Amino acid sequence: MKSYIWLQTVDGSIQQVEQEIAMFCPMICHEVIQKGMGSSKNYAISLPQQVNPAMLSLILEYCRFHQVPGRSNKERKSFDEKFIRMDTKRLCELTSAADSLQLKPLVDLTSRALARIIEGKAPEEIREIFHLPDDLTEEEKLEPLKNATDDPRIRLLNRLYAKKRKELKEREKLKNVEVDEELVDDRSVDDLLSFINGDDGDSKGIKTSKSKKKNRRRKDLLKSTSAHEATKNHNKC
Repeated sequence: MKSYIWLQTVDGSIQQVEQEIAMFCPMICHEVIQKGMGSSKNYAISLPQQVNPAMLSLILEYCRFHQVPGRSNKERKSFDEKFIRMDTKRLCELTSAADSLQLKPLVDLTSRALARIIEGKAPEEIREIFHLPDDLTEEEKLEPLKNATDDPRIRLLNRLYAKKRKELKEREKLKNVEVDEELVDDRSVDDLLSFINGDDGDSKGIKTSKSKKKNRRRKDLLKSTSAHEATKNHNKC
């Protein structure tokens, strides 16, 4: 003979469910075993505010399938894939409801589904998906969100934001390296000294270098001419 317990959702409605199925949720199991709740309508277990009638129905469907022993991994995987085919808003609500009931397998399942939805998305797109305000700077959007209720959606977002903050920092480092390379001064020591002494930098440095070469060639030519004249005078003698 099946045993039943009473559950009360956030809207005040009370319903009777199979104890074996409901106790698949650790939070409900704790209320029954530790506090003796759920035995009658007057002692119905008050569920967290995240669990409305629609979410409770989904959670019980999940528990009803997974609490049956002997199912193969293939069967469970097939059920899970079909089970999470719902819109993002509903998936977020289910994640919060499952988390409030401490139903970790379902939280993991829905969180992975949400992660796939937001993978590769920009912060603006993610905020739009989760209906978050978009009045922040790019850096502020990636700051960790406050999570007073330990919402699994926020935990997921904060992990993603941490990854994107790291990517932004890496991009900034690359930009700084490129700027430093562009600012490298490849002028010679003579050019730099000319610049320090108030000359016109590169152009005057080039002119000075050419002038030195001309003077050197002129000196070499004078030396050659003098030597030639000396040789002629010596022969005459």
